[in-house]
Amino acid sequence: MEEKGKLFVVGIGPGGLPHMTFRARDALKKSDIIVGYKTYLKLVEEIITGKEILSTGMTKEIDRAVQAVSAARDGSRVSLVSSGDPGIYAMAGLVLEIMKALNVSLEIEIIPGVAALNSCAAALGAPLMHDFASISLSDLMTPWSVIEKRLHCASEADFVIGLYNPRSKKRARHIHKACEIIMQYRSPGTPAGIGTSVTRPDQSIKITTLAKVPASDIGMRSIVIIGNSKTFIWNGYMITPRGYAEKYGLNDSLSLPSGTETTRDGE
Repeated sequence: MEEKGKLFVVGIGPGGLPHMTFRARDALKKSDIIVGYKTYLKLVEEIITGKEILSTGMTKEIDRAVQAVSAARDGSRVSLVSSGDPGIYAMAGLVLEIMKALNVSLEIEIIPGVAALNSCAAALGAPLMHDFASISLSDLMTPWSVIEKRLHCASEADFVIGLYNPRSKKRARHIHKACEIIMQYRSPGTPAGIGTSVTRPDQSIKITTLAKVPASDIGMRSIVIIGNSKTFIWNGYMITPRGYAEKYGLNDSLSLPSGTETTRDGE
C-alpha cells in the first residue's frame, strides 16, 4: 500500500510542558490533526491551538488509535498523544497491533517521553538506582492472578517495584493487597514513596514505609515506588544504593574539598 501521510505517536511526558521533549513539541506543531484523550490534550493545548482535534474519553483507546491510523492513511500528518512514554502502558503497542490487524502500512514515528515512573523517582530522590520492576495493578486487561504472580516474583527477587495504576474507585483494595504480598518478602519498614500528579500544579510527594502506605492519598495519577532490601531514607530523599559504597569504600575514604555541609531545601 502506498504511504500517504505520517503518524506520530507522541509521549508528552508526565504533564508539565517543561518536561516535554523538543521532538515531541516539533511533532505536534508539524501535525495537521491531533488525536488524544481529552484530559491529556488539555495539558498541551497551548501547542496545538488551531489544529484539528479528535478527542475521546477514558477507555476509548482503540477508537483513538483507529482514528489516528485512518487519518494518517488518508494523507494527513497526525499526532496521537500519550501521557508519559507512549511505549509504557500507553498507545504505541496498540497502534502497531491495529496496523497489523488492518494490514495498513504507513510511515510511523514513535516519540519517547519522560515516563511517570521516571518523574516520580526524580521527585523522591534516587529510588531506581538498582534493578527494578514496573507492575500495573489494573486488572482491566490483565487477570489479577497474573498481577499477583508478578508481585510475588518481583518481591522475592528483591527488585525495587514501581506500581502503576495503584488505586481507583473500582480497585480500592488492590494497593492493600499488593503491599501485603510484598511484605511477605520485605520488612514493613521498607521505604516507600508516592508521587501524585508529578510536575503538575497539584503535585504531591510523600515518603513513608511499606506498612504505612496511605491508600487514601493514592489515585490513578499516583505512582508508588517500593524500595528493595537496601533502600534507605536520608535527608528527605529515598535512595537505593547501586553498590559504590561496598566496592569503593565511600564511607571510609570520601571527603569534600571544602567543609560546607548542605541539606535539602526546607530541612
